[in-house]
Amino acid sequence: MALIYIVEDDKNISEIESFSLKNAGHQTVEFPDGRSFYKELAEKKPDLILLDIMLPDEDGLSILRKIREKRETKRIPVIMVTAKTTEIDKVKGLDNGADDYMTKPFGVMELVSRVKALLRRTGEQDAEKVIKIGDLVIDDEKRKVFVSGSAVELTYKEYELLHYLAQNQEIVLPRDSIMDHIWHANCEIESRTLDVHIKTLRHKLGDAGKYIKTVRNVGYCMNLV
Repeated sequence: MALIYIVEDDKNISEIESFSLKNAGHQTVEFPDGRSFYKELAEKKPDLILLDIMLPDEDGLSILRKIREKRETKRIPVIMVTAKTTEIDKVKGLDNGADDYMTKPFGVMELVSRVKALLRRTGEQDAEKVIKIGDLVIDDEKRKVFVSGSAVELTYKEYELLHYLAQNQEIVLPRDSIMDHIWHANCEIESRTLDVHIKTLRHKLGDAGKYIKTVRNVGYCMNLV
């Protein structure tokens, strides 16, 4: 059973969506606007979001961008549901991070089918949350790191840095990109922070620290070779 948030100001539509999804075995919570949605999202994360574009207090595309910008919500699957039918509207939704797009009116069977398909896809992705590089294992769901079976204690930022490098294995990441992603800053005066964290990471990882490569005058890369 999945927890699904329905962000829809039309009560009749949200009730139909909720009824259909509950009959399919899911749990639903309805929100008539962005404000009430944000409040609940801060308390509990859903498995999927049905998001209307035309809302009374904030455009659905704006809400979608905010969802995708935050680390704790960026992976939540989102289906845009709207009366807009032009191709450019669909493109805007998908470009801003929507996983699927449905236009009103639509059949409840189609809604349930799309929700089921998206949950299945994201479930398969969740199964890949464990990253293995040589004898280094990163379990993102548990936020734990192991080297040769032994747990490695990392600080919050050390873990974020290691996970970011591992997610982009064999890709050279520029210093500014890393600073922006981890510390939300790319100022030259703060770049020393990155070097210190890399040095500490290598030390804590022991033999696995060799997987973190320095690319001179560019940045860092995670690589077995």
